Amino acid sequence: MNKILLVDDHSDIRRLIRLTLGKDFEVLEAEDGMTGLDIARKQKPDLVVLDVMMPGKMDGLQVLDAIKADPQLTRTRVIMVTARGQARDYEDGMQRGADAYFIKPFSPLQLIAAIKHSLAG
Repeated sequence: MNKILLVDDHSDIRRLIRLTLGKDFEVLEAEDGMTGLDIARKQKPDLVVLDVMMPGKMDGLQVLDAIKADPQLTRTRVIMVTARGQARDYEDGMQRGADAYFIKPFSPLQLIAAIKHSLAG
């Protein structure tokens, strides 16, 4: 069973994604970047759904950089889910190694399709 880590400071977003994923995945959750990175390093998820704007010491882009720089997480896919929808935000996330970039509000079904596509590839 694929392991997915949801990192978002809004519990309702995590809940929506968790419910949409159903029972097809093992779902882990974190409400800030530092906790998310710690869980990623310990649990080695197959994919991380990552918000950009979060409180605390690390935002989502910093977490993305840390995941991509960690040799033990090289196979971990990252999908950004954020309210930051400017073209330069999208380009920045993709250049840093994100596998996909969704702007809130997003279609949960499109997100699930992207998750399944990322894990299949």
